[in-house]
Amino acid sequence: MLGFVPHPQPTLIIFKNARKIMNLSIEQLKTLPVFGIAGNFAEHLSQAGEDADFINVITEEENAPKGIFPIYLPDHPSFLGDFPLAHTELQADFSGELNLHMEPEICVLFDVNYQDGNIASLQALAFTAFNDCSIRKPNAKKISEKKNWGASCTGIAQQWQTIDQFQSGGILDNYHIVSYLRRNDKVMQYGVDSPVTGYQFFYGKLLKWIINTLNKQVDFGPLENLHHYLLALHQPSQIIISLGATRYTEFGETGFLQPDDQIGVMVYDSTKATVVDMQGFFAEQKAANSLVSGVALIQTVAHTSCQ
Repeated sequence: MLGFVPHPQPTLIIFKNARKIMNLSIEQLKTLPVFGIAGNFAEHLSQAGEDADFINVITEEENAPKGIFPIYLPDHPSFLGDFPLAHTELQADFSGELNLHMEPEICVLFDVNYQDGNIASLQALAFTAFNDCSIRKPNAKKISEKKNWGASCTGIAQQWQTIDQFQSGGILDNYHIVSYLRRNDKVMQYGVDSPVTGYQFFYGKLLKWIINTLNKQVDFGPLENLHHYLLALHQPSQIIISLGATRYTEFGETGFLQPDDQIGVMVYDSTKATVVDMQGFFAEQKAANSLVSGVALIQTVAHTSCQ
């Protein structure tokens, strides 16, 4: 038994024009399964204190990502069915000790094609800024337990940039990811300014790895059987995958989030702006949707009591 009955397949989200910015509503996002990739930026897992979780996970290549984890599965009866995405606020219960890390990255919306019950191909449609926020829980059995603890626990920008081609020579060649935190009117860089092409697996190599992992990953250690989830979802025609968080700055590595922090993830075109421009954009508290050189996610961290 697969355990739950998802709603019928939603209407496809279509991005028609290359290099065009589009918005996705919360209602649209609620229809899309969301997954994340672990260990796709060098040193991130060790900085996050999570490398020990994967000590028994063997990869085909030394620098390969460790696996894929579910963040949100529409209509799932477990915590994975709780919709976690939010544009402007990040909520958590800070009444006890809570080590909460921002995870700055990009996510991609994919069209999914199936053959004989397995994923045969993926087509990258659009990307945006993502905060795959994590609670550092040393006793968590699965990565997903650190990712989805309820409403507004994960950040996603409202604006999406269309992908012209998910290969060298495309729009993503020039994009960088950088992140900041504002606390008591002081702005600090949280993640290292990183070219998107700095992902250890990217473009065609990443697509091949994602397809193989979604089809074949087994329930082992911190990882889960994803093929069963996709079958239970009646083979969704579109999914969101976050590609992995960047390395932290010295501050970001130990700078756990606190109530009233403001956090920002900017994914910007480095031919049109610099990291200094991004810091200025965040410091001036401009609206996320006003970034003309890319896409931005800006959230305020809020305390919410568990019911």
